[in-house]
Amino acid sequence: MILTILGGGGFRVPLVYSALLADHEPGRVTELRLFDADAARLGVVARVLADMAEGMPDAPTVRLFTGLSEALPGTDFIFSAIRVGGLEGRAADERIALEHGVIGQETVGAGGISYALRTIPVVLDIAEAVKKHAREAWFINFTNPAGVITEVMTEVLGTKVVGICDSPLGLARRCLLAAGIHRGAAAFRDGSVEIDYFGLNHLGWLRGLAVDGEDVLPRLLADAGAIESFEEGRLFGASWIQALGAVPNEYLHYYYFRREALDADRRAESTRGAYLARQQSSFYNGLRNGNERGAAPARRSPTSKAALRLWEKTKLDREETYMQSNREAAGTFERAPEDLVTGGYESVALAIMRAIRQGEAARLILNVPNRGTVAELDADAVIEAPCLVDAGQVRLLPARPLPDYALGLVVNAKAVERATIHAALTGSRRSAYKALAMNPLVDSVRVAQELLDAYIDHFEQLQYLR
Repeated sequence: MILTILGGGGFRVPLVYSALLADHEPGRVTELRLFDADAARLGVVARVLADMAEGMPDAPTVRLFTGLSEALPGTDFIFSAIRVGGLEGRAADERIALEHGVIGQETVGAGGISYALRTIPVVLDIAEAVKKHAREAWFINFTNPAGVITEVMTEVLGTKVVGICDSPLGLARRCLLAAGIHRGAAAFRDGSVEIDYFGLNHLGWLRGLAVDGEDVLPRLLADAGAIESFEEGRLFGASWIQALGAVPNEYLHYYYFRREALDADRRAESTRGAYLARQQSSFYNGLRNGNERGAAPARRSPTSKAALRLWEKTKLDREETYMQSNREAAGTFERAPEDLVTGGYESVALAIMRAIRQGEAARLILNVPNRGTVAELDADAVIEAPCLVDAGQVRLLPARPLPDYALGLVVNAKAVERATIHAALTGSRRSAYKALAMNPLVDSVRVAQELLDAYIDHFEQLQYLR
């Protein structure tokens, strides 16, 4: 089986390769293709993968491509993890928003709209290339904003597109541990643990967590101390979670604690995007010309695994500092060791592949078209909800109606997404303006206009808006 990763020079690719190395099931991936326009980045990632595969004779073959039409033919699955504008673009998204007094987070704030407007034209070209060169392949979207991009891709590629995010699974896992229940990753796939999670990408709530048929979430929510023993509980506080009767996705912190989050972002030494841009620049530059100290490849011991060690060190720092300003806004707390364990995007993506290729049903939280699941949204609106995946199909599971506390936010967020998509598809500056003005994290229509002007002035990719 052949897997192709678009954005194959990205920092998270080794996580996927690690999961592939651990997979010994029939029909496993034997060839991994990495596509990236940046050949140097591809070379760095290939060095890390080579270190990981050392001593493993059955490791999947790795092939590098800088041409998309060459990478796609014959592939069975495509993972998309591109970032148009790079981390420097994310840093600019966040900086420009803060300069205008609003949160600029890359997916839920004004920065997310700017990011989507840059990305949609690119993924449309990718969708057409997939349609031409790999029509039978399944397309698994990692690219943010995941709900928006998945909805755009679905319009071109149909039912073989699915969006994924690791936040819902991570939230459910932390809630289980807080309730004193230890279950492995397989329990989430085989249905012995059922996650009642609903909403949109980065805007969802966990309202049920059944273990062998028993919902353990009410027991957890009755214990304030247990709630504040895990990450989301400390972010939102036991009183708010108990008032909701559900546990919000971590990104809802920007909505529920807008004032505190903005203040923390203003006080931070740099935005998250700027921090990651410096960090990853150091990583890639450190390995581009040899080992982490810049020595020529010939001097490097073949068993030193210098590239892998530097990647692991950088990854740990990335995980430790994740949502740091939000944690500071909530009262400054460090991430627990169990929150640093990998097993996010890559485990969900590999679970989809196993279910489809082996016909073994798996329950997963995915981004797919609504098709009547949420009555307040139309059939084509992509939502994030429990799905059953098996041979050749992804099906939404039945869900309860949206509760009052979620209804307004979900409908409004989908309207923002739709205005963003319309702006990208038509070049309508007016629709882009409307998307920014409707976003709850942008507190003034005048500021929305100023933000749009600033983003268009800064990003060459947004010059198509008229």
